[in-house]
Amino acid sequence: MNTAPAEEPRWLTDEEQRTWRAYVHASTLLEDHLDRQLQRDAGMPHVYYHLLVVLSEAPRRRLRMTELAMRAKITRSRLSHAVARLEKNGWVRREDCPDDKRGQFAVLTDQGYDVLAQSAPGHVQAVRQAIFDRLSSAQQETLGEIMQIVAEGLQPKEAGADLPWLR
Repeated sequence: MNTAPAEEPRWLTDEEQRTWRAYVHASTLLEDHLDRQLQRDAGMPHVYYHLLVVLSEAPRRRLRMTELAMRAKITRSRLSHAVARLEKNGWVRREDCPDDKRGQFAVLTDQGYDVLAQSAPGHVQAVRQAIFDRLSSAQQETLGEIMQIVAEGLQPKEAGADLPWLR
């Protein structure tokens, strides 16, 4: 049994607390704003839109399900549920992987591509109004750099890392 005294937590300073709470507040409002816009204009949540975008950028508009989960930064279970809904809408279809009997591809259908093309302008407008129109070029660059640092710190490269797409 370890009898060493517990180390005191490194509490956030007042300034760090202010920054943290501003981030949580803004990110929650932003995700809700984008979700509502896409539900209203395209009948889908933001996470489904993102899956369609990722598939649209893939060669032949198809990815293995594990790769799609990794790129979308979601659990395999959540991806499976989302793809089932997208299949029901006719926007995505699954194909068996010829090299791996357990593997599957998610494929963006022509109908899914059309829905994406129709919903993209409204989504881009919502993103622009919520973020980029409010920031100077320098602030945009700084925000991008900060988000890159945070993302890199949360995606360890070593084996056994606890990442959503590995769950």
